[in-house]
Amino acid sequence: MSKHSKAIVASGHDLVGEAAGQILREGGNAFDAVVAAGFASAVVEPTLTSLGGGGFLLGHSEKQGQDLFFDFFVNTPGLGRDISGMQPHFFPVTVHFSGKSQDFNVGRGSVAVPGNLKGLIHIQDRLGRMSLAEVLLPAREYAREHIINQQQGHFLQLLYSIMTLLPDGKELYEPGGRYLKHGNKMKNPACAMFLDELADDKGERFYNGDIAVKIDRDMREGNGLLSRQDLANYRVYERKPLKIPYRGHTLLTSPEPSMGGTLIGLSLSLMENLGSYHGSWGDGTHLARTVSLMQQVEEIRKKGVTTPDQLYAFLEDQQRFKTAINQMRLFSRGTTHVSISDRQGNCASMTCSNGEGSGYFAPGTGVMLNNMMGEDDLHPDGFHSSPAGIRVGSMMSPSLLLKEKEVRLVIGSGGSKRIRPAVSQVLSQVVDFDRDLQEAVNAPRLYWDGEIVQVEPGFSAKAVAELAQIVKINPWDHLDVYFGGVHAVIPGKSGAGDPRRGGSVIEV
Repeated sequence: MSKHSKAIVASGHDLVGEAAGQILREGGNAFDAVVAAGFASAVVEPTLTSLGGGGFLLGHSEKQGQDLFFDFFVNTPGLGRDISGMQPHFFPVTVHFSGKSQDFNVGRGSVAVPGNLKGLIHIQDRLGRMSLAEVLLPAREYAREHIINQQQGHFLQLLYSIMTLLPDGKELYEPGGRYLKHGNKMKNPACAMFLDELADDKGERFYNGDIAVKIDRDMREGNGLLSRQDLANYRVYERKPLKIPYRGHTLLTSPEPSMGGTLIGLSLSLMENLGSYHGSWGDGTHLARTVSLMQQVEEIRKKGVTTPDQLYAFLEDQQRFKTAINQMRLFSRGTTHVSISDRQGNCASMTCSNGEGSGYFAPGTGVMLNNMMGEDDLHPDGFHSSPAGIRVGSMMSPSLLLKEKEVRLVIGSGGSKRIRPAVSQVLSQVVDFDRDLQEAVNAPRLYWDGEIVQVEPGFSAKAVAELAQIVKINPWDHLDVYFGGVHAVIPGKSGAGDPRRGGSVIEV
């Protein structure tokens, strides 16, 4: 029996949304659809995600009556290897966004143990009602041929030095010496063949078979860290979601190893105790409060509050908590996301990432592996400082907002370090200011980068001028992918795709 009149998909690419929509039309549930979207996005959004990356899914199963968190993020590599004294194939590249540059590290030594492939297959086995072969069909078609859209064309230009770092990438993205761009046909026959075999193989070759052997060989010969033992030992974990109360709602978000969920929870807890704001969204005082919140969260993060247990301890320490509130009153990163709700009430919020990609392709698969070992925000103690086999932390935070045990909002974002402020700012608009979902997603955002406030256009000149009197700002002249990509769904009612990242909404 249907609970909602329609199913809704919000994603960052029309073809990803269509893949999920096709599965929903054929009788699949939200989990079948999100797995189809995950495989499809790995093909048509190769600058953002990959089967060689990692991710999280937060879902609500109406049939089981429970909320579930699936952790298939990456592990630190090096099991079974003596890497003492080795100089990894690992070096920085600079990506120039429109208003700010950011350095990322790539090469074989930047590759962490991938989890996306195993995670998608696990979710399908656990909660899907269609076969893996059926949910793979859209991705298989796209791998044979699809047209590069404007958003991916832009990302390809940003990441040229990574996409063409090694011969496999040059052959795929610069065929005949001409680099692919918006409007070109993208063909990945190796990936198409890999996906064709996956329905029966279920990832065995990749994690335990000949592909794993070849990856191990390449890594040993090319100063990489990933080993055959790393791949064979990889596991998907099911965890309890982090629960945060907020103004009569409950936010379910990512627990460890995500730092992002904890920091979003911290943001909401500080906002709630700061009290409701009775002015207008986007006025000068509201911008000051928003920046103050980001600064305070960053200061608390630096003092070690990065896990759910540390968050709960901080919230229970009344002196520390009140001090943080008073300090606020005085002042008064490559990732993609998909949100889905189906007619039966199932909801799925999934964020996956390949970082910016390492430049290295798993042999014979057309799949570039991640560069998560080169993301500075994921390794606060320094690169390659953790032992092998440890789950890497993440800022990714797929979330569900509940009221009276009903899912009222499915939300998440891409955007590296900007994920948590992007999600927090949209959530606040919807809950605190009762703004329309698409209006909230489209609205300009702020980001405190530790030195200066990055400001998107769209706030009033008066509000921006007032903010500039109390903090240094860098105004941008357009909405940009730098500020994240929030894709969200209100079950049974509406969806919102972020125009910064090719936002697409499909209703079935």
